[in-house]
Amino acid sequence: MSDARAGNSRKVGDATVLTVRVKRNFEDSVRATSAAMNELAPLITTAAIEMVAALHKQGKILACGNGGSAADAQHFSAEMLNRFERERPGLPALALTTDSSTITSISNDYGFKDVFAKQVRALGQPGDVLLAISTSGNSPNVLLAVEAAHEREMTCVALNGRNGGELVSVLSGNDINICVSDSSTARIQEVHGIIIHCLCDLIDYQLLGDV
Repeated sequence: MSDARAGNSRKVGDATVLTVRVKRNFEDSVRATSAAMNELAPLITTAAIEMVAALHKQGKILACGNGGSAADAQHFSAEMLNRFERERPGLPALALTTDSSTITSISNDYGFKDVFAKQVRALGQPGDVLLAISTSGNSPNVLLAVEAAHEREMTCVALNGRNGGELVSVLSGNDINICVSDSSTARIQEVHGIIIHCLCDLIDYQLLGDV
């Protein structure tokens, strides 16, 4: 045990090795971001156009996800409700991940798989957009949220990763699948953050024009 602790202590204190790992993380992130830029730019553009079309028709954008993807959903809705980089009125967007009373009530009575779907059925209207985020594409509650969105005649924008997971199979022909084809959850989440910022920028550009 003491030898293991000593070995671990040497790793903790080895600034050279740790700095190399930091640089490797940055390099991996640049690689993943560059690949996504070339592959996904047209899909991100289409998603932003769809979102603005919904807003022009007095619609709204609902967003959902788990863990880091829940944070991404809240990040997106905050940029919409408040502002991104330019002054403008707030835009109607709602993260379905923030109301602990609603989430625990649904989880207790029906199961965690229904936490987003029941909210979508209650809040979604025809013409609204659901931003469904899952790094694996296999989150059961996100899959059911997409199915509920279709019942409400909503369009879905999916942010996923790897091979898209089961999420791909529940999307309809009118939906937009933005899949970060990387094997690292960390890299997928980093690219999702950039995609969210791209969506915010394109939404503002369409509504407000150029700077």
